[in-house]
Formats: sequence, C-alpha cells, structure tokens
Amino acid sequence: MSTELPIRKIIHIDMDAFYASVAQLDDPSLRDKAIAVGGNEQRGVVTAASYEARKFGVKSAMSSVLAKRNCPHLIFVKPNFERYREISKRIREIFLEYTELVEPLSLDEAYLDVTENKKGNPSASLLAREIRKEIKEKTGLNASAGISINKFIAKVASDINKPNGQKTVGPEEVEEFLEVLDIRKFHGVGKVTAEKMYKLGIFTGKDLKQKSREYLIEKFGKNGTHYFNVVRGVHLSAVKPNRIRKSVGAERTFNENISSEIFMLERLENIAGEIEKRLGKNNIAGKTITLKIKYSDFTQQTRSKTINHYIANKDLILEIAKELLYQEKMRNSVRLLGISLSNLNTDKANKKPIEEKEIEVQLKFEF
Repeated sequence: MSTELPIRKIIHIDMDAFYASVAQLDDPSLRDKAIAVGGNEQRGVVTAASYEARKFGVKSAMSSVLAKRNCPHLIFVKPNFERYREISKRIREIFLEYTELVEPLSLDEAYLDVTENKKGNPSASLLAREIRKEIKEKTGLNASAGISINKFIAKVASDINKPNGQKTVGPEEVEEFLEVLDIRKFHGVGKVTAEKMYKLGIFTGKDLKQKSREYLIEKFGKNGTHYFNVVRGVHLSAVKPNRIRKSVGAERTFNENISSEIFMLERLENIAGEIEKRLGKNNIAGKTITLKIKYSDFTQQTRSKTINHYIANKDLILEIAKELLYQEKMRNSVRLLGISLSNLNTDKANKKPIEEKEIEVQLKFEF
C-alpha cells in the first residue's frame, strides 16, 4: 500500500556566527577580527567564534586555552543574551511576515513552511532570498538558508553555501543530493550509530540506500525504518509553530576551579534561581532534575532524579540538586556546574506514534 508524500516547501534559516556577528555589529573595532564569545584567556569554554577565528580551528565548546593556542591573536568577548534575544525577536517578526508556520530551533535558526505563504510567491528560493535581504536591512546581520522538500534536507542545505548564501535542493535533485551525503549528516544518525554503520560498510547515502528495510531493521531495530525512509527523501516531520520544549536549564563555568562543596552550593543556589525565572516566564514545571558536573580535567558527569510531582520552585530544585551533589564523592575539583529540569508539563509523552507506511514520493512542484 502506498500513499502520497505531503508536498511541502521548507526553508531553514540559520544566522551566520550569530553571537560573534552581534558582537562585531555592536563594536565596530571587532569587525574582521578573530573573536570568541565566552571564556577568557585563562579558562572557560568558547560559546561561539567568528569566521575569522574559525579559520584557525576555533569552534564552539572548545576550551579557551586551546582556542588561544590555535589563534594567538584571538579576542575574547562576553556573551550578551539580552541583546541576542532582542535581535532574535526582530528576526522572528520578519519570518511571520511570510508565514505563520515558523518553528524556532534556537535564537539563531528556524524552519519556515512556505508551501502556502503570505506573499503569494510560489518560489521558496526567491522567498528565502527576500527574507535574508530583509534580515540584513533590519539587523545588519547575514543569514544563510537551505530550501527543500523537508526539514532534514533544508537544514543540511543551509550549511553548504555559508556564510551569507543559500542552497536549494529541488525535488528532482533530492535523490542525487542524498546519495553523496556523508552518513553522519543524516537525521537520527549520531556518533555511535555512525560508527556502527561504518563497520557495516555504510559511509554515504548511496551505501545506505542499497540496504533493504529488513536489513536495517535487523541491525538498528525500529530506527531501521526511519533510515530506510530518510535516505529516500521521506521525512514527515512538519514545521511546528509551537515547538514543545523538552528541558529548561542553566550552567556556570567558574573563573577558578572549586573544591569546596559549600562554594558549590552557593553557585547551585544562583543557578536554581535562574531556572526558576525561566520556568516562571514560560509557565513550565518539571519532574526530572539533572545535575551536571564538569571537573577540572574536563571529564563530565550527570546525576538525575525524577520525582512524582511537578516543581518550579527554586528551593525545591536546589534541595534535589543538593541531594544529587552529595550522592557520591567528588572525583576532582569542579570547573562547571549546571542544573536542568526535564519531564516537563509541556511534554506529550502519550502521543501516538505515526503509523509507518510505504511512501511514494511525488516531487512535482516549483522551487
């Protein structure tokens, strides 16, 4: 039995080096300079890097010390999340001029479904160009875009002509595009799965496509059907304007390593207070509290506890975080602590799974 794939025109907009670009926008002396947002020369972690810094191998989640070693002239700047949120809101207002179907992924990227749009323009590629131009005019920042038949392909495409470019993968190009794609780029293929696929001789989409549905189910369980479909351009996830939040959290990297549990509790109290504000702002509560600990040797540990009722109160969050902190002895001095709350009252855990069907892709519409 076969059914027709829903016809969609999806744009993925991704701001170029957003945090770093905002810093360069606000401080002209930083323009065309190698800068890193977050951390400092002695310690911390890079949150984002300008393209000038990326040329030297500086990237997000890299230790500041290593970043400085790779790029001796690197300039560190402090993050300004209020400013990021302000600009992100302005960008989202631009998106809504084109369609109500906007799914934000973070402050600097979003999916737009422009199959039917407010401009009455049948070309998703031209719409993406207009949106990027308007973002530049109203914020001074560059954005890149990917355009295709589903969210997965659009997101991959947005990386291809970065920075300040766009890539359209039209219906007739989907098959070829996916066949040459590195298996690590496929939606749902993480590091562990990629390693397993390598051992099975699966390195590209073409390799994956040669495997039968039965073979993939045998090797990867229920995910096998997903891999079978996605390499054929079948990815049914719609653009969801009210994207369900999975967790709320905050973390802090310290200027000096902490070995005293008293000091750790002080930091955790501040973090719990920040989470309480974020939960209250969005009217969210959760049942699972996770404590994140990063030690001075950069090893990381998480400890979680699920309770039987929803909480959003700072004191209750701190009480459980404290319990998790004392759960076992510290391995080393600590450089980062974080708390997150998940299993939220926004979750739809009982949502019925989509029935898997054989799908015939119909790819005949203007891009």
